[in-house]
Amino acid sequence: MPFYHKLGKIPHKRHTVFKKPDGSLYYEQLFGTIGFDGMSSNLYHEHRPTQVKEIKGSYNVAPKVAVENNIKSYRFKGFKTIPAPDYLESRTPVLTNSDCTITLAAPQESTEDYFYKNADADELLFIHKGSGKLRTHLGNIDFKYGDYLLIPRGTIYKLDFDDENNRLFIVESRRPIYTPKRYRNHFGQLLEHSPFCERDLRRPHELETNDEKGEFLMKVKKQDEIFDMVYATHPFDVVGYDGYNFPYAFSIHDFEPITGRIHQPPPVHQTFETDAFVVCSFCPRLYDYHPESIPAPYNHSNIDSDEVLYYVDGDFMSRNDIEEGHISLHPAGIPHGPHPGAVERSIGQTQTEELAVMVDTFKPLQVTEEGMKIADDSYHTSWLDHD
Repeated sequence: MPFYHKLGKIPHKRHTVFKKPDGSLYYEQLFGTIGFDGMSSNLYHEHRPTQVKEIKGSYNVAPKVAVENNIKSYRFKGFKTIPAPDYLESRTPVLTNSDCTITLAAPQESTEDYFYKNADADELLFIHKGSGKLRTHLGNIDFKYGDYLLIPRGTIYKLDFDDENNRLFIVESRRPIYTPKRYRNHFGQLLEHSPFCERDLRRPHELETNDEKGEFLMKVKKQDEIFDMVYATHPFDVVGYDGYNFPYAFSIHDFEPITGRIHQPPPVHQTFETDAFVVCSFCPRLYDYHPESIPAPYNHSNIDSDEVLYYVDGDFMSRNDIEEGHISLHPAGIPHGPHPGAVERSIGQTQTEELAVMVDTFKPLQVTEEGMKIADDSYHTSWLDHD
């Protein structure tokens, strides 16, 4: 994220002596991305962050693809995914390509027995149901319904949930996730036309510093394998850090929609971007105010991208028979638009209460075996006229 943050104790200069009260040294670590060219932070540890006691083994979590070359529009009934106690075991990949994987999760319990690190991908967690605390080696962030949690790759974290009723929509990105560059000036500051600003982004607080030795299980995801690694010191032993690479939260309820006299295109809803896909937020807003406007979206073809829409809450004017937790997939090159009757219903409407998250990918998405278990195989015929 292109703004500066610091937490805890740090020395006056980088790469200089930083002593503990007993005279021994804290251990510095550069936590960065894209070699030395991306976002980075400087961390200071109680112990060397390199002490691995044992690698117990690994297991594969690569999505199992059922439909590789897809041309069909699908609807997936997300709340049909079965909850599971463990966070990682509850993660169910639905759609995937070489740039990202779109996953649903319904964990019932907090992460107790291990720490987790995704070394493959940035993770964008959308909290659909539930509340709690994201605990990381860079500090903690409270979360609730409607929050995006952006967790950069390599972040060590746990999730503490307040109860067992949790539903997450997760995008794993093999490319760094940023705020859209068209919202930023050349210094990186979010501009006046941006639908959110830096004060809406909640940075880590409550830095946990544990000066402990022992055996600490860390599950590390690398190349679609989960490795069980035992560390000799507590992963949350950071006494302070500063820089630009850290997790943060942003509430979809703090997104300020851009409206106009006629229907606005999807890019006005953009919230995050990579060079391989974008994420948009569709929020409650006033409809178009031209006296002859049609609030329903026009038919369109995404010639260069697949469109995924995750329905969160509210009345989805452009779709029939859509419920919360449903996911629609419209593949590249195939025209799509409002369901029959939606255009006519929309005329004269003044506002919408819909809430949804959209992911547009520039490479085709493949449907997983788990996705097919919750798929509506007849969705692609739902635009037919029924006389």
